[in-house]
Amino acid sequence: MAVPTVVLVEGESDAEAVRALAERRRASPDVRAMGGITNLARYAAELAPTHRLVGLYDAAEERYVVGGLARAGPTTAGFHRCERDLEDELIRALGAERVQEVLAAHGDLEPFRVLQRQPVQRTWSVEEQLHRFFGAGSGRKVRYGRMLVDALADDEVPAPLVAVLADALAT
Repeated sequence: MAVPTVVLVEGESDAEAVRALAERRRASPDVRAMGGITNLARYAAELAPTHRLVGLYDAAEERYVVGGLARAGPTTAGFHRCERDLEDELIRALGAERVQEVLAAHGDLEPFRVLQRQPVQRTWSVEEQLHRFFGAGSGRKVRYGRMLVDALADDEVPAPLVAVLADALAT
């Protein structure tokens, strides 16, 4: 009998991105947003005895992942690092121009332009502005986690996202 797999991610935006890619591939892994990477140790302790754990994490949070998984043992099949975070991976995969096309398609291009006109934002790259924009609005990061994945071609999906879904679906 196969051990069930759980995909652990930091927050709801990451969960939505994983779910969007899974749906595209006609899969439905058990994806759980932990409400912050510092909760990994608790999730690992609770789930590792009966589940195989895979997940995504941000490069800056690696120490929490290493520490949290040290307690989980051999059921941790694969945790994959995003360079900055998953939003950054998605912005780089699509490119700033295409991300702005997604914003336009969902009525958020003008609010993004307002953010760009703020004095401090004028010195930032468009990619940095987009990253800030997704984190600045209530629920925006979660909504766009799915929308940005939906805008990607299959061969454009960032490597950490591809890898975590492959690990989740491996038996």
